[in-house]
Amino acid sequence: MPGEVPLVYIIAGEASGDVLGGRVIEALKEETGGEIAFRGIGGPRMAETGLKSRVPMSDLSVMGLVEVLPHIRTLSRHIRETVADIEATRPDILVTIDSPGFCHRVSQALRKTATGRELKIVHYVAPTVWAWKPKRAEKIARFLDRLLVILPFEPPYFEKHGLDTVFVGHSAVEPPAAGPAEIRDFQRDVGGRPVMLILPGSRKGEVGRLLPLFLGAYDRIKERHADLSGVIPAVEAVEDVIRAQIGDRDIAIVSHEMKPLAFGAGDVALAAGGTAILELVLAGVPTVAAYRVSPLSAFLVRRLLTITRYSLPNIVLDRDVVPEIYQDGLTAGRLAEEVTLLLDNHAAAEAQRTAGRELRRVLGGDDPLTPSQKAARAVLELLEKKPSPA
Repeated sequence: MPGEVPLVYIIAGEASGDVLGGRVIEALKEETGGEIAFRGIGGPRMAETGLKSRVPMSDLSVMGLVEVLPHIRTLSRHIRETVADIEATRPDILVTIDSPGFCHRVSQALRKTATGRELKIVHYVAPTVWAWKPKRAEKIARFLDRLLVILPFEPPYFEKHGLDTVFVGHSAVEPPAAGPAEIRDFQRDVGGRPVMLILPGSRKGEVGRLLPLFLGAYDRIKERHADLSGVIPAVEAVEDVIRAQIGDRDIAIVSHEMKPLAFGAGDVALAAGGTAILELVLAGVPTVAAYRVSPLSAFLVRRLLTITRYSLPNIVLDRDVVPEIYQDGLTAGRLAEEVTLLLDNHAAAEAQRTAGRELRRVLGGDDPLTPSQKAARAVLELLEKKPSPA
């Protein structure tokens, strides 16, 4: 686009997407020498790049088939307002990141308008059609121009429906590594080793469901490992909720930005199912995965799921790498048993670390370009493409 600075409208609806968005914005600036502009919705990580979010990202961070119901009116209003803003600002390309409940509805609504039909739309992070609702692949192929996927086995699910799909690798292979001296200082500041990381999620609902169980497990483990130090890396949106539940326990709450230090210092982790599990395994932290949704959501999801493993390390490597404890089996006692095993059994812990190194290779960790750089180049390539003749 000679003589013009392209405008990228970018949307992220939750903490993990905010991290991706911040990295992609930085990579796009690097690739274009800063000759690019941004508008959209994001969180604190994207704000660091200069993006002023149109609405609080926390308004969009709702998960669960049933849990979303009380928020439908707010979400619907934000969808309408976002579509109107895109029509008014006429960006050159729309990049949406994860959060399909919000992002896909915005894209679908845009395709019904004159502006939206001319707009190029890229979505980053594919819906998990390999796990449930496979017909979504055909559906999103109707309103997307390009899909950027993070798992190596995903492209065929979408390419068979004619959707231009690019595997860019998983961003978990590229977080900044903390140095040994910084990690030692961090360990000293939080009370010494061993360090147990506790990650109850980034949404208030999941923190409310999981943190009491995680804290109960921590208390039990502490009885056997009196020198145990607890650390909770928390996003700002849930920090107050976490602090209120900890009580007088000697557990350090650190900011989301300190996560690389926490992961570098961690000896074991208990984490809500999701991207955090993958990040921990890649960082070499032996981990136990846990999750719980409402009984109704669980009932509905069980009828739709087509997989028997739920954590990404287990899915990608197609074997049981991380212990998974979900729903009815989720008790503080069971969590404590699994975490204690990883603390006491060197072979079990080392097996996870070995799997983490394998996982890094599979997810693009050995590639010369980072996933964010590949994502940025895929966006710019589409931006430069001439529109197809009608």
